[in-house]
Amino acid sequence: MQTAEIASRFLDFFEKRGHTIVPSASLVADDPALLFTVAGMVPFIPYLSGVVPPPYPRAADVQKCIRTNDIEEVGKTPRHGTFFQMLGNWSFGDYFKADAIRYAWELLTGPESDGGLGFDPKDLWVTVYKDDDEAYGLWRDIAGLPEDRIQRLDKDTNYWSTGLPGPAGPCSEIFYDQGPEYGVDGGPATDDDRYVEIWNLVFMQYEITNVTSKYDFDIVGELPNRNIDTGMGLERIAFIKQGVQNMYETDQVRPVLDVAATLSGKTYGADHEDDVRLRIIADHVRSSLMLLSDGVTPSNEGRGYILRRIMRRAIRSMRLLGVEGASFPELFAASRDAMKAAYPEVETEYARLSAYAVAEEQTFLRTLAAGSSILDQSVVQTKDAGGTALSGSEAFLLHDTYGFPIDLTLEIAEEAGLTVDRDAFDSLMLEQRTRAKADARARKGAIADQSVYREVRAQGETVFTGYTDLETESSVLGILVDGRSVDRAVQGQIAEVILAETSLYAESGGQVADKGVIVGPGFELEVLDVQRPVPGLISHTVEVSIGEVGVGQPAASVVDAVNRHSAQQAHSATHLVHAAIRDTLGRSATQTGSLNRAGYMRFDFNWSSALSPETRSEIEEIANNAVRDNLEVTTRVMSLDEAKAAGAMALFGEKYGTTVRMVDIGGPWSRELCGGTHVSRSSEIGLVNLVGESSVGASNRRVEALVGLDAFRDLAAERAIVSQLTSTLKTPRDQLATRIAELSANLKAAEKKIAAFEARAMADRAPALAQKAADAGGISLVAESIGAAGSGDDVRTLALQVRDRLGTAPGAVALGAVVNDRPVVIVATNEPGRAAGAKAGALAKLAAGVLGGGGGGRDDVAQGGGADASQLPAALTAIRSALESATR
Repeated sequence: MQTAEIASRFLDFFEKRGHTIVPSASLVADDPALLFTVAGMVPFIPYLSGVVPPPYPRAADVQKCIRTNDIEEVGKTPRHGTFFQMLGNWSFGDYFKADAIRYAWELLTGPESDGGLGFDPKDLWVTVYKDDDEAYGLWRDIAGLPEDRIQRLDKDTNYWSTGLPGPAGPCSEIFYDQGPEYGVDGGPATDDDRYVEIWNLVFMQYEITNVTSKYDFDIVGELPNRNIDTGMGLERIAFIKQGVQNMYETDQVRPVLDVAATLSGKTYGADHEDDVRLRIIADHVRSSLMLLSDGVTPSNEGRGYILRRIMRRAIRSMRLLGVEGASFPELFAASRDAMKAAYPEVETEYARLSAYAVAEEQTFLRTLAAGSSILDQSVVQTKDAGGTALSGSEAFLLHDTYGFPIDLTLEIAEEAGLTVDRDAFDSLMLEQRTRAKADARARKGAIADQSVYREVRAQGETVFTGYTDLETESSVLGILVDGRSVDRAVQGQIAEVILAETSLYAESGGQVADKGVIVGPGFELEVLDVQRPVPGLISHTVEVSIGEVGVGQPAASVVDAVNRHSAQQAHSATHLVHAAIRDTLGRSATQTGSLNRAGYMRFDFNWSSALSPETRSEIEEIANNAVRDNLEVTTRVMSLDEAKAAGAMALFGEKYGTTVRMVDIGGPWSRELCGGTHVSRSSEIGLVNLVGESSVGASNRRVEALVGLDAFRDLAAERAIVSQLTSTLKTPRDQLATRIAELSANLKAAEKKIAAFEARAMADRAPALAQKAADAGGISLVAESIGAAGSGDDVRTLALQVRDRLGTAPGAVALGAVVNDRPVVIVATNEPGRAAGAKAGALAKLAAGVLGGGGGGRDDVAQGGGADASQLPAALTAIRSALESATR
């Protein structure tokens, strides 16, 4: 049974039983405390916790999930996957234990011919919480399970909570017995791999507090509604129904594994270590494809860092299999073909997704080459120093800074006859993981903060009036200070204020929050920020500037009209620039991010190379022609399907509900789904002035523009500069570029002549300096300070010229100079001098230490520097003393 068919059977089953089928939420979680959607319940947290009234009493879904906390186990066990799909059915105060158990049993054991999954009841075991007599009895009575296949377990396995105050409840897990050839008898209580957990039914019915650990807390009472939260691992069901050994061999993953095996010349099943690597590649390529399809792009922080990490783990595994060249074009194409039936977007967006993947692979392959060079130097230095092990700190630096995998470091060190101080490396890695876990705990703690909005959200959604009104009369529904609900906030306090209606725009869709005030009887609040902390609720962060504000008081939200209009100009200009870019570059150049604030817009889009000045000018001209044409800006609210049918662009990585707002500028020329505020006609934008274009990552470009009055001011400033230049250079404006080029060429020619004169003057000093050679322990040494010099290269050239005049006797030259106000020492030695023990690198390092800096280099020529030029004589004396003492 194919994976897509299993998902279809699950959804059909629950749809026939009155469940609303909910599309998968994005892998990018709405909750800012989470990097990713890590479990099927994440999109439903506001409903399960009671913060937001659920829009349906029962639901079912197939949710895309990403987990990386067990990434080191991927490939080693049958069930650990980075990307996985969770089948779930949900009840929000509707049905409870009896129906949840009945539905699960009917679907699992129902004949395949009737739409069921066809499991043999004799292969299924169940666990319940040890004190949950109700669930125990229901399994016995509904499923007819013998009591010896219903096992009671403790809180560590059969009681669900977040580990924080809030909802909790007992759970019941369903296991599939793979048979005696897979392990010992005795059921799930043995914790043996023979028994595969396939479905977890959570009976969410209690509220807990005084939480000291995930399993140590106090139950304070029943939740307002008893909820059902279930999760069945689609990949686990698939590998059982397809008769394969693990999730990596299922129909959605195995094709990637097979391509990796072909590219590497390996045979899957022939070698354990190779098999692990092949499974890592299959998992990580699929996970990367799905993250890219939800708008995540490789970077050095946050979600982008996780994506980069798993992509690089795949590249590393290919390298360990012997493939040193690029392999992502073949691997990602295989994953696309395996996943497109379930997620059509991976095919329709593949050109863009694969561009990111290929660029990331090319970048990392270059990184591996650079890391290998650094590691080779470390190996040589370690051997020269008589060491037998590379330091753990150096291995960690290669891993953390350059992305160089530790196993490659171990492999290269072993080939060179060295070991790696693995204990020190592991200690540094542990420190890093501890910091990461602390950060994760801090983010996790933010989930609980949503509960403070529960009572306010229960009063209904905040009505946003700002599309039509800049001032709205309302009332204060709630006030929060330091994350706690309070009755009032007084002058000088920072607080969150929630109104029943507001004209103030909450930050979203790239548009920053409105500025403005909230006023009422005896108080005035300066609005610092406006956000949507939970679906349907708008919260204003304010500073109480006058009086005090209390819950229940009347209040009016007043938008800063000038700031709003400037922000609208910028947001509408972003739509024009987007359309202009697509007109110029083609439909594959699509938005990946934006920022709109008063007078400024920033637009990121998928493109692999820098824009030429001509292309930038064309984009700017198209956008300003649209401004000139005074195009009408219209907005319509409709269903998502209607908007897509009308050709509206659903921007990559954005999340949309079933009802959307479509914004047209000039009809279909610019037609996007957008919740932001806009001008009514394009001429109100005034002017679009592109001021910058840059790279923001592999295959991602950014254009920046000033808009409206800010654009005019910038052009006026440039006009003033041009006017000053024409006056100073006495050159007409249309000839300025030519005149400045002439002056620049003349200046370069003059600088070249000056450099030649200085070099000649420096060379003329060589004979006199060579005459100053004096014996230093059998070495003919010139150790002189030559004063100021144009560059370190000039001093180096002079030192080599002096060295060449010392003849065949052992000789060394140490010249001190001041270059750009900093001291420099150049040391050069001839071959007889080096044979006698005069090593330029060691001497330069010695001098640099006296100067308060660092240095070194080759044995024949080296350089040192520092910060204290007054110590140059002492540095040269130190070199002389070192040579004299070496021969005593």
